[in-house]
Formats: sequence, structure tokens, C-alpha cells
Amino acid sequence: MAGMVLQGVLSLVLLGRKAWRHFPVFTSYALFSFIMSVSVYLLQHQPKMVAFYSYWICEAITIVLGFGVVYEVFRHLFSNYKSVLKQARLGLRWTFVAFFCVALYVILVQAPPATIRNGVLIFEEAIRVVELGLLIFLFAAALALGLHWRQAEFGIALGLGFFVAIELATVALRNQAGCGSQWQALNVVRILSFDTSLLVWLVYLLAPERGTGGEPSLVG
Repeated sequence: MAGMVLQGVLSLVLLGRKAWRHFPVFTSYALFSFIMSVSVYLLQHQPKMVAFYSYWICEAITIVLGFGVVYEVFRHLFSNYKSVLKQARLGLRWTFVAFFCVALYVILVQAPPATIRNGVLIFEEAIRVVELGLLIFLFAAALALGLHWRQAEFGIALGLGFFVAIELATVALRNQAGCGSQWQALNVVRILSFDTSLLVWLVYLLAPERGTGGEPSLVG
């Protein structure tokens, strides 16, 4: 419930500040995550297969939007650095290829899934590897090239990176855990990690902007 409240507050902040003008994909990601959380909560007492497929279909959509957020942050990060934009795009592509190969390895070394749930978790683990790899590239490129992060884009990348890293770890562990207390504990961890990301996003979006020049700020 606390997570849904935070998601609702974040949605109101984004809409109130007309964030879709500068971060349309992140705004869509936040709004869809809020709708997904409410829907999953309402469907939890439905037949097991209905809840299962509803959850994972929504999860797949949020993962796709998450990749969109990564690219959106990339565009904002390099918007004032046209001289290195071509090289940065090339680096992003090769990073995707490299971590896609790692993701394939993650899938191939796994034992054949015993259930649909295990198969879905293996696939999600592979996807999260690629997503985390692209976020690592963003932070590494910014550090190596001395790029200036605007407050909003840094907060978005930091919050998403924290959640994806914890999500990758919990997905890998959940695939090995049973359906008992370990599974429940890992679910709590991933929920708390997303709630933490929500707080990070709210803090960075609500704090006074300290950026320098460039595009109009998301805040204000």
C-alpha cells in the first residue's frame, strides 16, 4: 500500500509539472507502473492463472518502457555534447550487443525450466542483465567523458539503476528458491527496492534544480 501511495504521488508530481514534455517515456513508465500496481492488487484474489498472466504481461510492458527510459536518459545526457554523440551511440550499441551475449549465456547455462514460472524468471533475469548493462554504460560514459548530469536525468537513472540491480539479484535468487518463506522474503526485498527508487525519483524531481543551461528543467 505504501508503494502504491508513493507511485500515486509520483504520478501527480509528473503530471502537475508537465513532465511528459521533456521525459515522455519516463512519465509513461511511472503512470503505467502505478496502474499496474493497482490492477495487480485488485486481481490478487482472482484465479491463480488470471493473476499470473496479468502480472507478467504488465511486467513485460514495464520492462520495455524501462529500456525506453534508458534511451531517453541517454538522449538527454548527450544533448549538449554533439561532438561525441556519434561515438556514444556506437558505444551504446556495442554495449547492448555485449550484454545481449551475456544474457544468452545466462539462458543457456540454466537447467531446463520445470515450470512456466521458472521459464519466465530465467527470461527476466536475462533481460535485466541487458538493462543493467546499458545503465552501467551511461554512468561510465558520463564519468569518463566528464559529462554534466542534469538533476532530473541523474535521479531517473539512479533510481532505475538501483531497482534493476536489486531486481536482477532477486530474480536470480527467486528462480532457485521454493514457494515458501524464501520466495516471500525476496518479494518483500524487490518491493522495498522499488519503493526506494520511488523515493529517489521524488527527491530529485522535487528538489530545486541545480543544472546549468541546456534544455528546460523538468522541475519548475
